[in-house]
Amino acid sequence: MQDNQSKSKELEIAIKAAKEAGKILEKYFETEILKEIKDVKEDINIVTIADRESEDLIKKIILENFPDHSILGEETGLTKNSGSYTWHIDPIDGTRNFANRIPFFALSIGFAKDNEILGGVIYNPVSDTLFYTEKGKGAYWNNKRIYVSKDDAKNCIVTVSSGRKPADLKLRRNLMHDLPENTVSAVRDFGCTALDLAYVAWGNTSADLKFGLKIHDCAAGILLIQEAGGMVTTIDGTPWKLSDAGYFIASNGVFHNKLVLEVKKQKKKLGIK
Repeated sequence: MQDNQSKSKELEIAIKAAKEAGKILEKYFETEILKEIKDVKEDINIVTIADRESEDLIKKIILENFPDHSILGEETGLTKNSGSYTWHIDPIDGTRNFANRIPFFALSIGFAKDNEILGGVIYNPVSDTLFYTEKGKGAYWNNKRIYVSKDDAKNCIVTVSSGRKPADLKLRRNLMHDLPENTVSAVRDFGCTALDLAYVAWGNTSADLKFGLKIHDCAAGILLIQEAGGMVTTIDGTPWKLSDAGYFIASNGVFHNKLVLEVKKQKKKLGIK
């Protein structure tokens, strides 16, 4: 199905910002880029000049068009303004992949009003793959409507990833080992949350489990899955809201309850509350 939807100005600007920032990522990708260690409250990660230049450009484009909107960026934190909109930006999701010349990374830009995600864009400039969505208007890949898969637990790929807190890492490692034995056919950790979520919406994978991530990692992807007909809950199976961004299960809905039960079982096994 081709894209016949009308786009809001916010979505048009998000797409423009992603495409323009994508040119920066293309410029630096597969070069001898300097990697710096970023350690903030146990979240040890790396950052590059490309992350910073990408975020600066995205913020510039947004604020030129919406000067009263607030922006929460991975690298620069919160830019608070008077409007009711907040943009959530990850200038390179999958920085380790990017910095090590692995072409599985993306920009993620989501926008919310009064704590409700209204739209978002995920863009991989290497493959020129663009995902976008708006609340109530469906999910799209390169201008074509997309939907979650209908695969059941016996015929699926599930992705699992976490932040760096010890409890989250233990839970991820246990699920990576035990899920293929008990619940699903295959488990992966691709190292890019935005594309993990986009691939669920696209129907390539069937579920994604996240523990201890940030809202900028997933704002666009969560709405993309919901608009593609998928299901998103907390890891305990309760209704998801923006404040639950770091811990959630997103799926095609076919075997969602099995995943919730498996996570609860593993948490109990590890003594995680």
